[in-house]
Amino acid sequence: MLYKTNSHELFLLILAGLLFSLPVSAKTYKWVDDKGVTHYGETIPPEYASKDRTLLNKSGIVVKTQEVLTADERRAKEAAEAKGRSDEAIARDLKRRDKSLIDSYNSVEEIELSRTRNLQQVDARINSINAQLKMDNNNLISLQKNTATPNSADGKAHVATADEIREAQARVQQTQQDLDKYKAEKLSINARYDADKVRYKELTGK
Repeated sequence: MLYKTNSHELFLLILAGLLFSLPVSAKTYKWVDDKGVTHYGETIPPEYASKDRTLLNKSGIVVKTQEVLTADERRAKEAAEAKGRSDEAIARDLKRRDKSLIDSYNSVEEIELSRTRNLQQVDARINSINAQLKMDNNNLISLQKNTATPNSADGKAHVATADEIREAQARVQQTQQDLDKYKAEKLSINARYDADKVRYKELTGK
């Protein structure tokens, strides 16, 4: 008795024969060439490495489909993955800071006490620098006045050199920068403690 076999069944039989003829450990890939013809093989030809491909098991069942992204798709995927990692890192950092906040303080009042202690050190430094800045400015003014004024001690003319004035100006500038740095630090400390108080209340309801 004869049986008719259609083209689809014949294709499956050929594919099955091909797959079972391969070693058990061999991988079979399926890809389509530029003319739309489907191919099967253990390796992907180099000219089709940038094309989509499918991995089949020994029974001809698809176990993995690998789509090759375009340059724009790849950049978009990488950007999304980077954002995901960044968001996860931010979430972990927030969780650590929340735990540290709860472990460090028992009340809002304790946060204020910690702020006061930290600001005392910064304020002391600011006061010291202010005093130094006043002396540096007075020295600069004195040098600028003495560019052609006789020295009162011995009556001899003392002319401040341009180098002396430049050095005095540089000291004033450096001291002012130091002062600005500590003032900025004070603002940062206050902002941090203000944020800690708000977050502490959110976490504890106190």
